[in-house]
Amino acid sequence: MEWYWAGAILMGSVMIGMSLGFPVAMTFLITNIIGTLVFVIKDYSSVQAFAREAQFKLPQILDSATDSITSFTLVPIPMFVLMGALFFHTGLALGVFDTLDKLLGNLRGRLCYLTVMGGALFSTLTGSTMANTAMLGSLMVPEMQRRGYSKHMSMGPVLGTGGLAMIIPPSSLGVLLASIAGLDVGKVLIAGIIPGFLLAVFYACAIWIQIRINPDSAPVYAVEKTPFLQKLWLVVAHIMPMGLIVFMVIGFIVLGIATPSESACFGVTGVILLAIIKGKLTWPAMSKSLIATIRTVGMVFFILMNSIVFSQLLSLSGASRGFVGWATAFQLAPILILIAMFVVLLLLGMFMDQVSMMMITTPIFFPIAIALGYDPIWFALIVLLALEMSATTPPFGLLLFIMMGLVRGTTLGQVALAAAPYLACDLVLVVMLIVFPPLALWLPSMIG
Repeated sequence: MEWYWAGAILMGSVMIGMSLGFPVAMTFLITNIIGTLVFVIKDYSSVQAFAREAQFKLPQILDSATDSITSFTLVPIPMFVLMGALFFHTGLALGVFDTLDKLLGNLRGRLCYLTVMGGALFSTLTGSTMANTAMLGSLMVPEMQRRGYSKHMSMGPVLGTGGLAMIIPPSSLGVLLASIAGLDVGKVLIAGIIPGFLLAVFYACAIWIQIRINPDSAPVYAVEKTPFLQKLWLVVAHIMPMGLIVFMVIGFIVLGIATPSESACFGVTGVILLAIIKGKLTWPAMSKSLIATIRTVGMVFFILMNSIVFSQLLSLSGASRGFVGWATAFQLAPILILIAMFVVLLLLGMFMDQVSMMMITTPIFFPIAIALGYDPIWFALIVLLALEMSATTPPFGLLLFIMMGLVRGTTLGQVALAAAPYLACDLVLVVMLIVFPPLALWLPSMIG
């Protein structure tokens, strides 16, 4: 069978399952069963021959799938998810939000800046863009509208914060992408630090420019003054402990003290100790955090297991090799093929979530990128940015519809317009990474 027919069968099965509304894990499971019957088992001459071949080949595929989710490199995923769950359910998150709010004082548009600062922290800990958009939207948008903020100023920062979620470590989706692509998890995480902080500055600049153009979009209102000593105490009590935990996760990797898996465990330990010190580690908070972690990680690992089989089927059928050969055969500049892959990711994001997109595109896009001479760590960061941007790209970006559900009476055009300045910031960062790759590669090169 020609590679394009093999690719059409596998990719088409996934797309049909998605369009019919099947769960992601079930879609890949059904596709893998179809692919196994078509590309792995060859002898259909008799029932006995079929059974013999299935008995020999199926255990090999299953062993490979189970080995993929028992790898030590995947330990950061449940640890990062547990960190975020504990941070939220113990109430530590509210202390950080309250401190940031008081530090900003009477700054015009302070709730917008607060959304970017606080939302980025929660997003990077949990790694779930849709969950954080729903949480921040329900928490911050009503408050901003009550204070007289315009719709685009109240919705935009919430939609934009996800861009930070994907690249500032620790990011569970970054770990997942590195695991699927076979990359060094620590280097992928570290690569996002400098671009992530740049993007945060870009978002702040976007907010400042919008307020300068239309000051009435974020009116000034009276805010109770907080004495300097109280601000200092709030920083010491809430911000510095969280900064220490982030250092335990990221700093230990950069300094070579711990592997990503070990540093993730240090991070969870730090959150638990902080909750104990503050008297917030209750049994209900712990049980809710563990249940949320088990549900999320169980889903992710089941999808990951199926994605490994899917990648094997693409390879066995010749589809992966054919795709790479086809893409590199064109007499096009590598940058044009990179742009094409970026656009494909944006289009896919209109119809499916980021995990599903990673499952489908990683086995194809990464070999193409490597064949074109791109650094895989750098390309992973480009992919993460594209995955996040796709969720807010009109007309079918998933986060746009979440925001429309949260803010009644809002049209798709209004939500897309609110997200536009932050998408522009993302594009500026992508261009900067293409023009100057060391933005992403300098720190990873420091850890060997």
